[in-house]
Amino acid sequence: MKTKKILIAQMAEQDRPREKCERLGVDKLSDEELLALLLRTGTRNLSAVGLAGEILSMDIPGAGLEKLYHLSRKDLLAIRGIGKVKTSQIMAISELSIRLSKIEFRDRLSYSSPDAIARYYMTEFRAYRQEHLMMMLFDSKNHLIGERMVSKGTVNASMAEPREIFVEALRMDAVYIVLVHNHPSGDTTPSSADLAVTRRIFEAGSLIGIQLLDHIIVAGSQYRSLKAEGYIPLQRE
Repeated sequence: MKTKKILIAQMAEQDRPREKCERLGVDKLSDEELLALLLRTGTRNLSAVGLAGEILSMDIPGAGLEKLYHLSRKDLLAIRGIGKVKTSQIMAISELSIRLSKIEFRDRLSYSSPDAIARYYMTEFRAYRQEHLMMMLFDSKNHLIGERMVSKGTVNASMAEPREIFVEALRMDAVYIVLVHNHPSGDTTPSSADLAVTRRIFEAGSLIGIQLLDHIIVAGSQYRSLKAEGYIPLQRE
């Protein structure tokens, strides 16, 4: 038997997020009310606001709306009242947020600015429960010409193959590359595997004329530049 849905329009007026938004402004809505506007419907025994509250109180990393970054498709589909359409809508919200967060920093990106690079990825990396290793490709004029995900899972030498990295860099006519990856643990301290990957990629790049300029580790709102800490030789200034 299908679950009967309750439209927001059928709720008491004081509980309707859309009317409250129009009357008071969108900034006056709670996190649950904002999410309810997008969900539109609840279940037989739960309003859209109540359903939004259940989503935002799930036992997963993050607080409030930050939980949306960590919800997988499987997590969402397991919630009663959340089907394929709502799942896609919620995941689209997260992706839009990530893309919007990058706009602010994209024009400031520079291979010599680990701060700008780290902030460019912070929102995206908060969504990942496992490590993701990204490669940024720059031309000789310090323009970002591409981004590629190198690996998912624990960063180690076997997953970050120089051949795959530099085939892509050569295809894009990159002159410099920067590696960036996240530590879901929240600790930016580089592991022995992080350092091994850095050395391996740096040495391979030196042989073919594509410099690894930095390897940046991001954890939450913190980051660490391996170049700044002396793990990567200062070949270009």
